[in-house]
Amino acid sequence: MAKEKIMVVDDSPTELKIMTEPFIPKGYDVITAMDGEEAIKMAEEEKPDLIVLDVIMPKMNGFQVCRKIKTTPELKDIKILLLTSKNQESDEFWGMKQGADAYMTKPFKGDELLAKAESLL
Repeated sequence: MAKEKIMVVDDSPTELKIMTEPFIPKGYDVITAMDGEEAIKMAEEEKPDLIVLDVIMPKMNGFQVCRKIKTTPELKDIKILLLTSKNQESDEFWGMKQGADAYMTKPFKGDELLAKAESLL
């Protein structure tokens, strides 16, 4: 059986690589987007099971992407893990208020990211 599809969204190619690495050996179908607008378009087309989403991005930040996905009826069941360098309690509060299913801060360990993602799937 095919593993779940995970979309990783970050505007930094380096961060994207680091964020996708834990999922590849586990056989997940991993797709990537470089900004919020692309993430929403890809979510509509690909219907991933989980989105690992950076908060600080151009065009549309992760909070806006999260809110848009969670308020779109055909996308609202997609799990969203916000992964960001924003580590204030208020950031986590607003992330969860936008509908995120989980919140993690950078820097992170690959096994921690994998565990958090698998708990959502």
